[in-house]
Amino acid sequence: MTPKLRAEKSAAAMWAEDHASKWAGMEITHMDEGVATLELTVAQQHCNGHGICHGGVTFMLADSAFAFACNSRNQSTVAQHNMISFTAPGQLGDRLTASASEVSLTGRSGIYDVTVTNQTGQKIAEFRGFSRAIKGQLFDE
Repeated sequence: MTPKLRAEKSAAAMWAEDHASKWAGMEITHMDEGVATLELTVAQQHCNGHGICHGGVTFMLADSAFAFACNSRNQSTVAQHNMISFTAPGQLGDRLTASASEVSLTGRSGIYDVTVTNQTGQKIAEFRGFSRAIKGQLFDE
């Protein structure tokens, strides 16, 4: 099996049970080994009292992209530590894109960077996720 096919099968297996990402309105738009791209259109329910995209929604989008990237090898993997820096607000109607890429994978520990941008390419947030592989796989190989 090619790394890309394994990543796509891993994503399909995770997506089938990922009710939170689907509930929020996310879509997977790209998968490959160590990388993932998810997108979300900011709707009214995603906005806070300032009328901008809630930071938790932006974090959730970045965290989901991180999750799909670090599980792309069909090894069950969870977050160990995450952090985010917001650089601009997401606006109602924006199409946010979270692009995750692997920085390092050593043993059971990984580091992933996720950049969240809007439809014009403006950077909304930078996220760094630290992963830890656990027992199990997403699908039988």
